[in-house]
This record gives sequence, C-alpha cells and structure tokens, in this order.
Amino acid sequence: MSPSGGSPDRLRVAVVGATGLVGRTIIEILEERQFPLAALDAVASADSEGTPIEFGSRLLRVRALETYDFSVVDLAFFALETGSSELHVPRAIAAGCCVIDNSRVYRMDPAVPLIVPEVNLSALAVTPAPRLIANPNCSSIPLAIVLRCLDDLAGLVRVDLATYQAVSGAGRKGIEILARESRNRLSGQDMTPDPLFAMVPIAFNVIPQIDDFESSGYTREEMKIVRELRKILDRPDLEVNPTAVRVPVFFGHAAAVHAELGRPLDPGLLREALAAIPAVRVHDHPGAGGYPTPQVDATRHDEVFVGRIRTDLTRPNDLNFWVVSDNVRKGAALNAVQIGECLLARWPVRHLGGQPAGAPGPPEL
Repeated sequence: MSPSGGSPDRLRVAVVGATGLVGRTIIEILEERQFPLAALDAVASADSEGTPIEFGSRLLRVRALETYDFSVVDLAFFALETGSSELHVPRAIAAGCCVIDNSRVYRMDPAVPLIVPEVNLSALAVTPAPRLIANPNCSSIPLAIVLRCLDDLAGLVRVDLATYQAVSGAGRKGIEILARESRNRLSGQDMTPDPLFAMVPIAFNVIPQIDDFESSGYTREEMKIVRELRKILDRPDLEVNPTAVRVPVFFGHAAAVHAELGRPLDPGLLREALAAIPAVRVHDHPGAGGYPTPQVDATRHDEVFVGRIRTDLTRPNDLNFWVVSDNVRKGAALNAVQIGECLLARWPVRHLGGQPAGAPGPPEL
C-alpha cells in the first residue's frame, strides 16, 4: 500500500516546522490553493507537540518531529533551521518520502534541483522522480523570475543589486525584535541590540549585514544570491555583484537592480514582457506612488512586483529596475507549494512516495 492510500491524485503531506512562520504559511497556502490532500500532518519539535494549528475549519495537532514516521506520507515540506534539516531530511528520504526543503543545506548540491517553477521547471524533467528538491532563498526567487525574462529578451551580461530585506526573513523572532525595539525607542527606553541582527539595533535603522561574513568580505546571504541565481538561470558564469541590507520592515523584500545586457532593450518592451508573466505585476508609472512598496503592494500577495524600469543614464545597454515581493509567501511558502503542484502534475502519486507494504497511514482528512 502506498501512503496515498491508493488515491491516484491526492497526497498525504507533512509540513515540517509547522509552528514557524514559513511552516504556518505553507499550511495556509495548501488550504487556499486546495492542494489535493489525502491527509495533512503538522510536524514540529517535541516541545510543540500537541499545539493546535488551524487548517480551514479543522485543527491540526502538532506531531513531534523526533519520533515522526515519514513512511506514512508521500511528500514533506521542510521549513526548518539548517541543522535540523541536515538531521531529518535524510531520514525522510530514507523512509520513501519526497522532500521539498526550504533550508540552504541542499541548494547548491549539483544532484538536487533548485526550482523556481516560472523559471526552470525543466530541471524536474528527470526519471525517476526526484526525492529531494531545494527551495531557493527568499531574494533569489523573485529576482530569478525577472532576470530570466531579461536574459531571454536581451542577454544578461552582469547584474549589480542591493536587496532591502524585511525582518521576517529572520523568522518570527525577527518580527518580535523589531516590534520590541520600536516600542522601546518610541517610549524613550534604552534598546538592547540582539545577536540575531549582529548586535546592531534594527528599529529605525538599516544594517548592511545579513548572516556571517565569508573570507571574500561578502556575507553568506550575498553569496547565496550569487550562487543560486547562477544555478536557477543555468548561467554558471553570470556576473552577480550583491549587497544585502536588513531594513526595519516586517514583511516584503525589495531589490534595486542594475542589469547589463548584451544589446539595448526598450523599457516598454520589458514592461510588456513582464506583464505577460502571471507571477509578475508591473507597477511602473513615473510619479508619486507609481512604484511598488513592501507594505502597500507585496505583503500577503503572491505576485512579484516590478517598477522604476528605466535605461541607465550613461550605458544604453543597461537597465535599472525595482523588485518587491512577500518574502514569506512567494519567497518561501508559495514557491514550495507550487513545486509540489508541479511534481503532482508530472508524476503519479505512487512515484513520489512509498512505504513498506501494509504500513499504516494517518487518518484521512
């Protein structure tokens, strides 16, 4: 018997890290998009066991990750810290489960597809069905969608960019720190900087460091963007020069991008091409408010918003533009669910997960 209980088009699914920001959002999106579920398990660390999580009109009770039996599910969405993914993803795969992992652990493994469905779905065109798929970084996903369009139109030569990343990129704790520091500053109290943000206050501030520094002088976050864009776009030699900045915004990452192209491209043609992509919304009208912002446009929206498209003042082959998206949704949870949808569309359920004959499955939804 397969974990799907014999259903040809419905999956038994586990969301691992279900109490975290991304995990909870994956559960919300599964319900919103009516993902074809035979059963759904919410899984998190043992100290969260029994915690109720809403799923439509039902309550899911969190199961303990440490003892969870992955052989009873077809597909697991992992939204864990790096160390936990390193420990538990191999266990899930060994149990016959297909895994979509949101951590950085497997993204640069040449044997693991790193997928943005709008960009490189062809990387899933392998047989047998991949057991492990990596979900890219929350900045790489929206940038890859826009840069693929540019590359197709005029040939990318080099990309210089600065990202302005919301505190939710650091998880629920990041949101709590910004809220606490803001209250303290506004009430005249002293702020105690948190190690999560390099011991620098984030409230009413910007911090040009996300994650640790590498020997090159670039941060790990910056190098994630470089390496992931090259892999997703299948451009291993693409020149990418990033600066990643943390800003006091709760949700929504932004990026200012300068793209050097192989030939001139009229901004109007780029607007038209981007507007034809269902995942993109062009908001580009010179004038007050004629551009997307994280709070107004991106938060709790699924699209990637693009504006401020213009030709470089001195280099006719170069374009500048501005990209905004919800880092928790399209930058993480939604992209993962879309990968799951693509897997199910390509392969029958029986090819995605398996378990020993006769093994019990969880109760039906």
